[in-house]
Amino acid sequence: MHSLDFDSSRYGLPATIATLKQAMTRLFYRRTILLLVLLFGASIAAALFNMSHLSTNLVKEQALQNAMLYAQAIQESRTLYSAEVVDRLPASHPVEVTHDYHGKVDKIPLPVNFLMDLGQRLESKNPGMSVRLYSEYPFPWRKAQGGPQDTFERDALNYLKTDPHHHFSRFESFQGHLTLRFAQADIMQQSCVNCHNTHPDSPKTDWRVGDVRGVLEISTTLDSFMQKTWAGIRGTSVMLVILAIFGVSGIALVIGRLRQVSQELEVRVNERTTDLQQANEQLLQEQEKSERLLLNILPAAISNRLKEGQSSIADGFPEATILFADIVNFTPLSTQVAPLELVELLNQIFSAFDRLTEQYGLEKIKTIGDAYMVAGGLPTPRPDHAEAIAHMALGMQREIARFRQELKIPLHLRIGINTGPVVAGVIGTKKFIYDLWGDTVNVASRMESQGMAGGIQVTQATYERLKHRYHFKQRGMIVVKGKGEMMTYLLQGIKQKAPSVS
Repeated sequence: MHSLDFDSSRYGLPATIATLKQAMTRLFYRRTILLLVLLFGASIAAALFNMSHLSTNLVKEQALQNAMLYAQAIQESRTLYSAEVVDRLPASHPVEVTHDYHGKVDKIPLPVNFLMDLGQRLESKNPGMSVRLYSEYPFPWRKAQGGPQDTFERDALNYLKTDPHHHFSRFESFQGHLTLRFAQADIMQQSCVNCHNTHPDSPKTDWRVGDVRGVLEISTTLDSFMQKTWAGIRGTSVMLVILAIFGVSGIALVIGRLRQVSQELEVRVNERTTDLQQANEQLLQEQEKSERLLLNILPAAISNRLKEGQSSIADGFPEATILFADIVNFTPLSTQVAPLELVELLNQIFSAFDRLTEQYGLEKIKTIGDAYMVAGGLPTPRPDHAEAIAHMALGMQREIARFRQELKIPLHLRIGINTGPVVAGVIGTKKFIYDLWGDTVNVASRMESQGMAGGIQVTQATYERLKHRYHFKQRGMIVVKGKGEMMTYLLQGIKQKAPSVS
């Protein structure tokens, strides 16, 4: 018996060690699985938290951008209505501009009433959105609802009076909903000053240009956006949990085949890398397209400055030459030609002018209807800007003569040129263009509008720059609106030894 007991202990020890080893292996395996589960759970929680945070920020940022665009559109519409409708009505016109105009055929709304009606239209098309206009000085008929109604409106009014060129916004619970409340100053323009200071019911009659008349507020509820966002997050969380379960199960089943899994992952990484490279190539192609489009709109030097982060650009040039050209009698022609044919004709003419602009190294500024504007000496200064513009003008006459002969249409150009200091730049955030400002530009426009069909009328300043190289005919003194009498000349052609411009 003693021998059997000895043998049992002798052979039982390795079995115990093996059992303990198996137990330790199982424990390690279980702890590995538990650790994987915890890691997956923590990863999912972190991903969901980050996704929620990013989604909320994106919703808020998009709501803010939408509110800014709506506010800009509303104010631009009111400004356009005031300038192009109200201000153009003569005092003797039978149509009255008033707040009491509904249902009355001989009355049209004041600009402020037009703005409020536009806001109501937008509210009806966008559930959850509201538009308000309030002020410290409401008109008597808006006294009940025209002043600030709550803390936000009072805060917005106080803030924007001190800093009218920035907006005031806040996300808060408003009428039981998570709401973006966006406010920006309603700044007095010249037409607004004239109206408010002379209106018999105006509560304040000493307004000046630039004063803050009131506040335009746009409120947008975010509930629907947030509900959609949370619905998407919930769906994503369910998907992530399911994927985590499958992932842990898969790892548990193939824990002994890590090498094969590693190889498969390497293949997938390579595939993802290839997809990413292709996506990057497509992104680069789209960026190149965008840059080409931007260069068709703006000069290369200005485009580069915008890409470097400059939000607004304004440069002063001590001397540049501006050309305005207009097709004479184009309006009557438009009544005789089909719209598509008319647009095609304009496209051919302006394309020919564009080629001349490139040939002489000039900067096309814009076209308005049948008018064409080009400048020399900017955005990159050059000493021969007047000569280049003169070549451009003569080339435009040759092109229009060619069109006249080929199409048998009585086409003629009226061209005006002026030389002097200008300011050039890009302003705004939407549909921006490279534009020019200054008295030089205005006089150049007058040279065109008061010029002669088929002629190139230039100012004394341009004549002095070109008289030794080009033939001129003195037109004499003409009365220019805003400037009085001015001596002008008609450019006839190039003298024999005039240098070429390219």
